[in-house]
Amino acid sequence: VQLVESGGGLVQPGGSLRLSCAASGFTFSSYIMNWYRQAAGKERELVAGITSSGRRTNYGDFVKGRFTISRDNAKNTVYLQMNSLKPEDTAVYSCNAHLLAYDLWGRGTQVTVSS
Repeated sequence: VQLVESGGGLVQPGGSLRLSCAASGFTFSSYIMNWYRQAAGKERELVAGITSSGRRTNYGDFVKGRFTISRDNAKNTVYLQMNSLKPEDTAVYSCNAHLLAYDLWGRGTQVTVSS
């Protein structure tokens, strides 16, 4: 049972990244999937969430139309497309699988936005 994030890295302000989170060992299509982030010295915050079917999504206020969460239940993968990145988006981004009282977390991937 695991979640493995990939796609992080160093990008210039205004650039884009696409994060992926590959799930294994559980019924991915039954779970709400979320992306969270935690910057150094700050609390973890919700970036985006998507329902098990993929029909509904929600975003943190700071996203303001820049990010898009999606999922492919056939590939057991959730994505986060991030555009117009800002230095304040620098953080470790982690994916989370949630169902009732159960939560599973990945280890995270570092995103650094800097010129």
